[in-house]
Amino acid sequence: MAIGCRIKTHIDRPDRSLVEAFRGIPVANIDDCMNRLASVDAGLKPMNSTPLLGTAFTVRCPAGDNLMFHKALDLAQPGDVLVIAAGGSMSRALCGEIMVTYARSRGLAGFIVDGCVRDRDELAAFTDFAVYARGVIPNGPYKNGPGEINFPVAVGGQVICPGDILVGDGDSVLVIKPHEAEALAKEAAAVHKKEEGQIAGILSGKGFPRPFVDETLAKLGVEYVD
Repeated sequence: MAIGCRIKTHIDRPDRSLVEAFRGIPVANIDDCMNRLASVDAGLKPMNSTPLLGTAFTVRCPAGDNLMFHKALDLAQPGDVLVIAAGGSMSRALCGEIMVTYARSRGLAGFIVDGCVRDRDELAAFTDFAVYARGVIPNGPYKNGPGEINFPVAVGGQVICPGDILVGDGDSVLVIKPHEAEALAKEAAAVHKKEEGQIAGILSGKGFPRPFVDETLAKLGVEYVD
């Protein structure tokens, strides 16, 4: 078995309607429904303002090398998000404007790069393709390999498997297992609706009732001093 240099060409993807159930729901609302444990770490940042929604197509690369990234561009299907596990290396950019332009032409949904990208100004201008990365650097990559495509990877403190549902906005990216998605989408949508009601109440002058604050302080025996 060629561990470290192998490509899995077929993956199971969830039904598109299951993925679309998360469209428009803020990442914070979904994460609250996942006990606040589903987000990648804060080191991965959005390179533009495009929301991310799609299925994971995973790539494992050596530091500073994007050979398997290029191969994945040709293998991935519309709606896929390329997840590039490069060990967080900050020495070289693994993609830029040209690779994003090609990915867009094939209907891919975005990139999550555990490393650097380049052409930040150009990436920021894309309004239909999400890119997350740890940083920006002009140094280009090597193209020597090896690497793996469509095996589980670790990115940002999360294990991401091919076919996982990925949702991202300006806050971060969440990893959702397909078998948990249906119930989670309904719960998160309800939380989002509740929070919209809270904001509407504040704006209409009804305030922001939070009885738990005084209840908890009373249990703590807090002393108020004039």
